[in-house]
Amino acid sequence: MEDAKIVELYWQRSEDAIPETAAKFGPYCHTIAYNILSDTQDTEECVNDTWLGAWNSMPSNRPKVLAPYLAKLTRWLSLTRLREQHALRRGGGETALVLDELSEVVPDGTDLEKRVEFKELSEALRRFLAGLDETEAQVFLARCWYMAGVKEIAEKFGFTPGKVSTMLHRTRKKLQDYLKEEGLC
Repeated sequence: MEDAKIVELYWQRSEDAIPETAAKFGPYCHTIAYNILSDTQDTEECVNDTWLGAWNSMPSNRPKVLAPYLAKLTRWLSLTRLREQHALRRGGGETALVLDELSEVVPDGTDLEKRVEFKELSEALRRFLAGLDETEAQVFLARCWYMAGVKEIAEKFGFTPGKVSTMLHRTRKKLQDYLKEEGLC
């Protein structure tokens, strides 16, 4: 079913909206949540919370493309659950590692909020990603947005884990330099 038709089901408050969403986007949202939480039960709960979040938010929002909308909901819910469980200690999956890697580039959230509005940072990140070559951008997003492991990314792109690690290190350095140029870091 097309995204517009699924959104229309939400707007009509049709009970078919959730099963249609789950059928089309269930594996996608599950992958995002699992990469963050590393726990099947928590992942399932977050994905179900995503459907509820979509149900509650659709009357006021009308996304044209559902995948990024649902990904954002899933990611936010998963990170919130992770924080609530105090699971940001090492060994709790890839999330802690990814956040540590990015903390070298981007200041912590509270400091960042004092220095610049979130919208400015988002726009700067969009411009930065647009300036990368397509593969480099996809590898960076796989790691930093979807919280995929280095081995998983290597398999997906046909690279060695060492090449992925090097690519990510260089991209983080480029991001750091870019954010400094923009006065955001």
